Amino acid sequence: MNFKLLLTAALMAVTLPSLGKKEKQELFPDGTPIPAWFNDTTKVDVNLLGKRYVITEYGVKNDSNIVQTEQIQSVIDRAAKDGGGVVVIPRGVFLSGSLFFKQGVSLLVEEDAVLKGSDRIRDFKLLTTRMEGQTLKYFAALVNADGVDGFTIAGKGTINGNGKNYWEEFWIRRQYNRQCTNLEAMRPRLVYISNSKNVTVQDVNLINSPFWTNHLYKSEYVRYIGCRIFAPTSGIKAPSSDAIDIDVCKNVLIHGCYMSVNDDAVVLKGGKGTWADQDPNNGPNSNIIIQDCHYGRVHGCLTLGSESLHDRNVVLRRCTFTDANRVLWLKMRPDTPQHYEYVTVEDVSGDCSSFLVVRPWTQFFKPENRPDMPLSTCNNITIRNAKVKSKNFFDVGKSEKYHLTDFTFENCVVEDEKQAFDKSLIENCVTKKLKINGDGF
Repeated sequence: MNFKLLLTAALMAVTLPSLGKKEKQELFPDGTPIPAWFNDTTKVDVNLLGKRYVITEYGVKNDSNIVQTEQIQSVIDRAAKDGGGVVVIPRGVFLSGSLFFKQGVSLLVEEDAVLKGSDRIRDFKLLTTRMEGQTLKYFAALVNADGVDGFTIAGKGTINGNGKNYWEEFWIRRQYNRQCTNLEAMRPRLVYISNSKNVTVQDVNLINSPFWTNHLYKSEYVRYIGCRIFAPTSGIKAPSSDAIDIDVCKNVLIHGCYMSVNDDAVVLKGGKGTWADQDPNNGPNSNIIIQDCHYGRVHGCLTLGSESLHDRNVVLRRCTFTDANRVLWLKMRPDTPQHYEYVTVEDVSGDCSSFLVVRPWTQFFKPENRPDMPLSTCNNITIRNAKVKSKNFFDVGKSEKYHLTDFTFENCVVEDEKQAFDKSLIENCVTKKLKINGDGF
């Protein structure tokens, strides 16, 4: 009996500690716990989203030469009226203008299917929307979802913005008027999701957008998983074809995506202008994680600005890049109060022109007189575990308009042509095992 008790006690001593062992809690850069939601990269099972509404079974023709906006919208409306489900784009090419998804209705683009945007701006509705840090009248995107909680875009097919004619017109306008703004060259976005929660975009190819490719506004718990986001960076380049613009959002996960566009890849927006922080349509971004992604040619892998107010707890990790112009770009607008804090770039590798860029951003800015204008600040920026080949690793400039403090460079191995690293440009700049061209800092 005593032997059995001793044996039981011995087994419990071995097994109980292992049963009680917990995985180390991951933390955001400011030390707060990362919610379990960010660990869930499971793709949505489309079969659980309800009835399928295959558009060709409801009067939409498999004909790539005719614009069928009204016919496709009628399928979306029918699905919503019937209680929800999944609108299915089957194999083939279907041409459309702006489509508006409703609560309970998701989108499935099947393999070898193409939802293709019209190349005429007249096919896109003019309405009050969000664009370049402003709330204004502009054109709807090809795919729009406003206030659609649980919205899903899935499938291995393609949403093609058909942007070539828009790009050509933009560059002609720029030749005629070098000060031509993005908004003057009327172009729709590809996907616009606003005021929505629990959104997933997975597997789909998002290509050739006339303007920004994906735009999220005032949304939370949004996931992009396994997507391919592309726009031409040579030949007829796709101007301002940002991969994913995050505008006044929180809890966003971008996982396992490929991005190659003729502008910045993941961009944090939120507002611009001297009094932008007092506009209720503007606001901060927080809790953003970009992980396990690969970047082709992009202007910036992770860019804060140019229309951004307050960004906090932003993580870029386990990513690779090939021929990126910049990896972390902090755009500082002299006409806008900005605060970028608790940003971490870790476990990254690749080739780039510049790795870290902090410079004033003065394209189309309008400084106005504001006596109580806050001083812009970048603080608690960490770069660790990076293996980089660059032309200019440290592209940082000082300005009376902003303050840089508490930057950390840890365990980085860098090849750097310019060799411009200068700790004195940043207050409390800490280096730990930073090697540039073999020299330790």
